Amino acid sequence: MPIPNSRPAVLLTLVAPILFSSCDAPDVSTELGVPWGLAEHRKATISDLSYEISLDVPVDATQPIGGRTIIRFSLSDPDRQAVVVDFKDPGERVHTVMVNGEEAGWEPVNDHVVIEAAAFLDGANEVDISYTAGDDALNRNDEFLYALFVPDRAHFSLPVFDQPNLKGSVAWELTVPEHWEAVANGPMNGRTTADGRATHSYEASRPIPTYLFAFAAGEFKTEAMEKDGRRVVMYHRETDEERVTRNRDAILELHFSSLEWLEEYTDIEYPFQKFEFVLIPSFQYGGMEHPGGILYRQGGLMLDETATQGQILGRASLIAHETAHMWFGDLVTMNWFDDVWTKEVFANFMAAKIVHPSFPELDHDLRFLMAHFPTAYGVDRTEGANPIRQPLDNLRYAGTLYGAIIYQKAPIVMRHLEARVGEEAFRDGLREYLAAHSYGNATWPDLIEILDRQSEEDLASWSRVWVEEPGRPTITVVRQDSDLLISQADPAGTGRLWPQTLHIRIGGAAGDRLETVELVGESVLLAGVLADAPAYILPNGSGMEYGGFVLDEASLSFLADSVAALEPALVRGAAWVTLWDQVLERRLAPDAFLDVALAALATEQDELNISRVLGYITTAYWDLSTSTDRRERAPAVESVLWSGVTGDLPATARAAYLGAWRNVALSDEAVARMRRLWDGAEEVEGLPLSESDQTALATALALRGVPDAEAVLDEQWGRIVNPDRKARFAFVRPSLSAEPEIREAFFESLRSVENRAREPWALAGLNNLHHPLRAPHGLLFVTPALAMVEEIQRTGDIFFPGRWLDASLGGHNQGEAADAVRDFLAQNPDLSPRLRAKIQQSADMVQRSAAIVENWR
Repeated sequence: MPIPNSRPAVLLTLVAPILFSSCDAPDVSTELGVPWGLAEHRKATISDLSYEISLDVPVDATQPIGGRTIIRFSLSDPDRQAVVVDFKDPGERVHTVMVNGEEAGWEPVNDHVVIEAAAFLDGANEVDISYTAGDDALNRNDEFLYALFVPDRAHFSLPVFDQPNLKGSVAWELTVPEHWEAVANGPMNGRTTADGRATHSYEASRPIPTYLFAFAAGEFKTEAMEKDGRRVVMYHRETDEERVTRNRDAILELHFSSLEWLEEYTDIEYPFQKFEFVLIPSFQYGGMEHPGGILYRQGGLMLDETATQGQILGRASLIAHETAHMWFGDLVTMNWFDDVWTKEVFANFMAAKIVHPSFPELDHDLRFLMAHFPTAYGVDRTEGANPIRQPLDNLRYAGTLYGAIIYQKAPIVMRHLEARVGEEAFRDGLREYLAAHSYGNATWPDLIEILDRQSEEDLASWSRVWVEEPGRPTITVVRQDSDLLISQADPAGTGRLWPQTLHIRIGGAAGDRLETVELVGESVLLAGVLADAPAYILPNGSGMEYGGFVLDEASLSFLADSVAALEPALVRGAAWVTLWDQVLERRLAPDAFLDVALAALATEQDELNISRVLGYITTAYWDLSTSTDRRERAPAVESVLWSGVTGDLPATARAAYLGAWRNVALSDEAVARMRRLWDGAEEVEGLPLSESDQTALATALALRGVPDAEAVLDEQWGRIVNPDRKARFAFVRPSLSAEPEIREAFFESLRSVENRAREPWALAGLNNLHHPLRAPHGLLFVTPALAMVEEIQRTGDIFFPGRWLDASLGGHNQGEAADAVRDFLAQNPDLSPRLRAKIQQSADMVQRSAAIVENWR
């Protein structure tokens, strides 16, 4: 039952542990975090694990949460070492430790409760710990809170064995204010009330790792749907009833269709007892896959009426991704976080398949290309590129493994693997993998071993370069009379080779054709394939090839002039991705690319290509031009984009044009129109502006320095109805100030962990400080932001370090910004290799932009 919350907080730090002889200390490491040696020892000695966790949550978010955890397990340790339970700041937070009903001797060592070996029996044991729960991973707000423990943060708040390969059931008991709703992993089996408080008790979950332990509680509304005996429940905090009505059925139906597809594909019924999810305002991620209580960022599912096709597709993909995790990650969990990519790759890989039936009109190969390749290339072309699978000796660094390589490159590699094995054999291999390791753990080699039996190829060798190595091959095509020479090179100069099937598209007056070739060695010659002197050769002709492609001069010239005429849309998409690479490698001038992209929009009808081209235009406009050139080009760029806003395309495409136009609007005429849209003097037919649209317009006006910016922001604050969005606006507002001193004070406030607790808010403000229009002043914050990244990594959630760096560097194309990064790295030789790589990844575009602007000036 819950621990009463009546004890004064100051007394909690005075409870001293019962110390025991140092001879009982464990031989394994008890350093900060969860080191591999400790995890291996516990995995070898502990089994049959279960948890009962009781928390007493006060209505006042500043008051401590009382907790009690009962851990039951079987112990088999012939060396009779002390048992180590993970818990941050145990000396301050632990009240009592009982083992098998008796008070036990224990020591606080770093973030561990080290319990004397003499307290334990061979076989069944029970550890009962009462404590003050740590707020670090509980995301407490005045009206709600939610637990977010991935990757190793469960022990920041609760005493647990915090490693993925010790899975156990968890039964929650939550005492919260009576008017609050509550959600946890297992089904609710009771609710009692007394004195304005409600105690919610839940059945034990199926076995899951501690990073998936989760609950949420607060002032939430609910929506539910039942179909074929299955019930899906949604909790949310949206106050706009029209928005709820507009989105409700689509959100719930997408979950049902994802569940049905996955059950059929895996041949395994949904493996957990219930399916519920919670929409969280300003959630740190798009979603998190807790069984029985998935968490989503509310804005990603509750879409505006003016949602783009990309946002609608993104919602479907996100839902499919988190639902796929119920099998890939939750049912079968990686043994250690060096294989965290295996759960993410299958979630993204499966999501790409799951959305097919819901969007039959789409070219899903083009969708896969646009969703994965540009973002993966954005990391893989940098000096900080990392392998898909990375070694990890301590879970405290697990957050550094996350990024575009495991989310975007890995699904591409998996698709290559599926093509090598065959779709049916690949599916059968996955079914065998899931069945063999259900409710347990597995490694990437475990899967490769299964798939190797399905294929005649040496998949282990294939995996070594694609999975264990960073980077991408540089692939060059050279015309030799009627022959075509295709070569690959290792940009790192280490001689690596990436075996890959290439579908070379050769196009000319008579149309185009594909030539398929296996590029296994350094080069391969296609004899006689150029007899008709084709106009262009596109090495990534199917859109699925991966590399830094170097176009021959004739092909580059043709594609730069005629990309808009290519058919079908997939070929245009592949050409756009490759042309952008030519810009970044300084083979194609950014001005020339911008001209081609603007002209192409006049005829482009595919929304996926429109979205990608608009993104490239925006980046070229802000990052690859000087402020003088930008001002000169602004009217022409604005005119093309506004034509898209008012044209005859579907509303989803026109909404994408509107967002891009708002992003680039710079001329006096465009800023005046932006003002008319914001105050309602002008409307766009068929695109009603939502509260979020109006807020974006007000923000854009402030960044452009309109004289009455403060009055605009005052009025916009008054227009916002939803309390969560209102609080976010108030937090971010100082970053929009015209006064440099106020912006500097805002940055200084971010040095406090408390002011970074709502990470999306902090990032929004940081983006404003470094907006290209504020970049000269934003230079002041670059080096301090870099200096904070180690602390950001220690205190923030998994994506925060990378996003912090992206926001701090993303608005700059000055040589001074590139120099600041180089100087920081030179002056900090002891920076951890992974954080150094994160900085190199985020700084790559700054350095390229500075060089490109200088090169083409």
